[in-house]
Amino acid sequence: MSSPPIHPSAALRAPTILVFDSGLGGLSVFRELARTRPDARFVYAADDAGFPYGARSEDDLVARVLAVMDALVARLAPDAVVIACNTASTLVLPALRARYSIPFVGTVPAIKPACEGSLTKQVSVLATPGTVKRDYTQALIRDFAGACRVTLVGSTRLAGLAEAAMVGEKVADEEFAAEIAPAFVREGKSRTDTVVLACTHYPLVLDRLQKVAPWPVRWVDPAPAIARRLSSLLGPVAFAASPAPLRLFSTGQPLDAALIERIVGRRARAGELVPMTAPA
Repeated sequence: MSSPPIHPSAALRAPTILVFDSGLGGLSVFRELARTRPDARFVYAADDAGFPYGARSEDDLVARVLAVMDALVARLAPDAVVIACNTASTLVLPALRARYSIPFVGTVPAIKPACEGSLTKQVSVLATPGTVKRDYTQALIRDFAGACRVTLVGSTRLAGLAEAAMVGEKVADEEFAAEIAPAFVREGKSRTDTVVLACTHYPLVLDRLQKVAPWPVRWVDPAPAIARRLSSLLGPVAFAASPAPLRLFSTGQPLDAALIERIVGRRARAGELVPMTAPA
């Protein structure tokens, strides 16, 4: 079931958009959303107490995301929600859309545009283990890969390494190189020419991934497509006011506003905790 459009009354005021992820990765999506919709008020929420999502069982992940979203929607009353997490989107979107009447925009592996643009017909999807094993991901390959050979790479550590690098911890090039190496496949004279970034953490360390890649490839980031989808639900930009500070919420430790300002280039308010009872 697709998301309903934004209620017409939202067009008369600045809509409130909730951007949700398990950690800081969703900031890669927020950057594009903010550029596309200067008229919106944005809230960023991280379920850092539940990070990482990639290793959780399906039942556990559904229960956790629904519990966190119950608390966030009750507190913030957003006009729309962007699930800026591939692992959650490929599993939980149907349950979220059935539970709420507001629109939900998900983040799923950009397999169709990757395969359409590949010259060698060798495409890799760099994701988390959870995204790799989802039926949704397999369906995308079946429906849109065409003649492409798609290699699925479920990294167990890359999201955590990206999160560590973003908060200023030292992460060696060799650690990044080891995680992305399986995405670079050579078969005869043909080799991978396109890598899908199927975890929103990965675009935030793209410079590090490019540095250690065995050869140049096209990296496909889904953020622009997500921004276009949200904008189509919101309708035309009604006004261009000065951007409001980004509000920050989390389930574990308060998010560092100064750090997030450095990542996204936008003022952020001091992080707040979401009072909730969520599955352990």
